[in-house]
Parts: sequence; structure tokens; C-alpha cells
Amino acid sequence: MSAPDGLPPLRDIIRATGLTARRSLGQNFLLDFNLTRRIARAAGPLEQATIVEIGPGPGGLTRALLLEGAHRVIAIEKDERCVPALREIAERHPGRLEIIAADARRIDYAGLELKPPARIVANLPYSVATPLLVGWLKTDPWPPWFDRLVLMFQREVALRIVAKPGDKDFGRLAVLSQWRTCPRILLTLPAAAFTPRPKVESCVVEFVPKDVPDLLCDVATLERVTAAAFGQRRKMLRSSLRQITPDSEALLQGLGINPQARAEELQIVDFCQIANAIGQNR
Repeated sequence: MSAPDGLPPLRDIIRATGLTARRSLGQNFLLDFNLTRRIARAAGPLEQATIVEIGPGPGGLTRALLLEGAHRVIAIEKDERCVPALREIAERHPGRLEIIAADARRIDYAGLELKPPARIVANLPYSVATPLLVGWLKTDPWPPWFDRLVLMFQREVALRIVAKPGDKDFGRLAVLSQWRTCPRILLTLPAAAFTPRPKVESCVVEFVPKDVPDLLCDVATLERVTAAAFGQRRKMLRSSLRQITPDSEALLQGLGINPQARAEELQIVDFCQIANAIGQNR
């Protein structure tokens, strides 16, 4: 029995090719066509869009994106075992699926010269999800080449991304994500939806880029500030920031920020102000 796109069910393809998820690659395959179509629809409208998909595996989400009308999909897959299954999908959708056998961490995304609207939609391998996200959030120049990101993360990572000041999960990832984008959780998927079954739930998170961040600053300096501030969460800011600016107390007082505050108490614009002040001092 074929799936709605006329291809064999994904389980049959995996069985026929002997494809198994590899823990070393952070693979957890999503086989339920109804769920992958929900994700594809959440990433819409797709009719005019070019979608960059990272880690498609045997192509569950790829098939859903094409079935839901994606104009073009560029699938970047490191695991060459998955390429034959992806090629079968490409044959079913002539001219709409391009397969790049490469490590997504080493791709020059701007060099792909994608026509807008372009976006990244992916069930990211857990092992590289956060580094990939940070790399996209650091895109220069900004606004970026993508009009949004729609990405799957472990639930605990998703909660860190959308956490607000004062929350226990508020940290470096929240600051960078919310400084340049407006992130929100779209869907929560149970662990049972994946093969092999992970130990945690997963969430689909949408990131819509801000044309201009609430306060401009150098992204590298902002990273240094948040690394120092949240690397020692229990310390007061005057102590945690001393490693990157010797007179941290005077700097904070000059900005109207309490030197005795802790990192999770600050607003995102406060971190930007600190980064700008450190940059000016240098």
C-alpha cells in the first residue's frame, strides 16, 4: 500500500534498505506521515518557497514538504546511506528536490544563492541542533537570507530558547535567539513518534527574524558577555564579568545595571548595552 504521495510507506523503505538510525549521528527518524505533514503545514505557506532541510534521513519530512506544495527543497544529508531513498523521492518530484551529500555544519548557506522566500525546515539531529542554530543566528549581514527557521529540538532545548528573564531556563541561547528573532513553540511531539524512541519529548520551534534587533551590538562580543555571565550563574554580575572587563562594577553602574544582580535577572537589551560598553572600552 502506497502513501499519499504515491511512494511506499517510510517503514517499508527503511526495511528494504536496511537503514537504521545511528546514535553517533544523532538520528531519530520521524515516520508518521500525519505528523510530518503537520510540521510542513506549520512551516507554510510553501508554494513559492525554497526549503533548506537539514538531516532529512530517509525523507519523511522531505516527502511531506513536497506533498504540501514546497516549490523546491534542498536536502542536506551527511549520511550517504540515506541518499538512495532521497533519490527515489527526487524521481517522484522532478526538478523540485536537490540533494547535497555534505555536513550541514560546513555548508556556505549564503553561497547557495537561494531566491526568496527561503527558509530552513528540519528535524535536526540532536547532536548538532544547538551549534547549527547558533551559526544561523550569527548570520552576517542581518537580516539573513532566510525568512524563518522551523526546527525540531529536544523539549528541554526548546524551553531554553523561549525562556524569559527570571526563568530558570533563561540563558545564553535565549538571549541570542530572542535578540535577533521572535521564537515560539509550534508543536510538541511525544517520544513515541520517533524511531528509535528518545528519552524526551521534542518540540518544533519557529524563529522569525527581526529586521533590526531591539538594540544593535556586535554578536561576537554579545556571545562573550553571555558566556561569562551565565557561565557562573550563581555569581553576581560584577564578579562573573570581571574575566572580560576588569572594572566590571563601574561599567555596570554607568549603565544603570545593578552590579549585584545575577545574569538571569537582566533583560536582553541589558546584555546588548554591556556588549556595546565593552566594545567602546576596547
